[in-house]
Amino acid sequence: MIYSCLSVMLLSCEKTIKVEVENQAPKLVVNAEIENGKPPLVSLSTSLNFFTTITPEELSNTFVHQAKVSITVDNTVYPLTEYSFTDTSDFKYYYYTIDTTNGNNLLTGEFGKSYLLQIQTLDGSEYSSTTSIPFLTKLCDSLWWEPAVNTDDTTLCRMFGKFTDPPGLGNYVRYFTRENDGPFLPGLNSTADDQVVDGITYTFQFDMGWDKNSNEKPTGDHYGFAHRGDTVTLKFCNIDKGTFDFWNTWDFAYQSYGNPFSSPIHVIGNISNGALGVFSGYAAQYKSIIIPR
Repeated sequence: MIYSCLSVMLLSCEKTIKVEVENQAPKLVVNAEIENGKPPLVSLSTSLNFFTTITPEELSNTFVHQAKVSITVDNTVYPLTEYSFTDTSDFKYYYYTIDTTNGNNLLTGEFGKSYLLQIQTLDGSEYSSTTSIPFLTKLCDSLWWEPAVNTDDTTLCRMFGKFTDPPGLGNYVRYFTRENDGPFLPGLNSTADDQVVDGITYTFQFDMGWDKNSNEKPTGDHYGFAHRGDTVTLKFCNIDKGTFDFWNTWDFAYQSYGNPFSSPIHVIGNISNGALGVFSGYAAQYKSIIIPR
C-alpha cells in the first residue's frame, strides 16, 4: 500500500519540461599554437549550433578563408599564408602558417618569447590574442613502464615518469603521447599545475593520449595503456596560464559531455572580440622509450 501511494505521488508530480535552444549567430573559432623550434599553426572556422548535424560537408563549410593573419614578436610582424592538406579520408583541412618560400618570413618559436596573434576576416572583424613560450623549467627526468594489473591482457602496460618541478608556484604543463609513428594525442586530463608538487621531484603514472574526435568512448578496459612492442614518446610542455586555463576547462567540458548530472562548464578562451578558442604557446620536451615484446 505504501509503495502504491508513493507511486501515485511521484506520477502526480511529473511535469513535461521543454527546453528550447535558440540558434546563435556563428562565432569565429580559433585554434592556434606555436612551439619552440616550430612555425606557428592557425586554424580558423565558424561555430555550429548545438543541434547541427555534423557531416564532412558541414565541417568543410566552416573553414574561414582569405583572412589576414599575422604574428608579431620582437616588434617584427610575420604575415601568415593559407594552406590546405588532405587526410587519408580525403577530407581537406585549411590552416595558416608562414610562407616557407620567403626567406625573410621565417618564424619559429623560441623559449621566453611572447607572441601577438592578429586576425582580420573578410567582413572586417578583428581579433587578437597573446601567448608565450615559457622556459623549460618543469622537466621529465625519465620514463618507464610496468605491466597492467587486474587484467588478463599481458600486452597492456602502464606508463610512468619522474618529474621535477622548480620552486615557486605558477608552473603549468600539458602533455601528449604518441605510439610508434602515430599522432601526438593529449590525455583526457592533459593539464596540470604545481599546487601539490611545488619544488619537488615526484613519480607520476600518466595515461596514454586519446583521440577526442573518435566515436569510440574511453573505457577502463583499454583506455590509458601502452602496449608491448610499442615505442612511446611523451611530449611534455611547459605552458602559460592562458593556455592552461583553456585546455584545463576544455578537458573537463569534454568529460562531462552527455552527463545529465554534470554542471555546465565554461571553457575559458584567450581570443578577443567574442571569438572562441585559444592561442597556445608550448615549451616542449620529448622523451621516448621502447617497450620490449
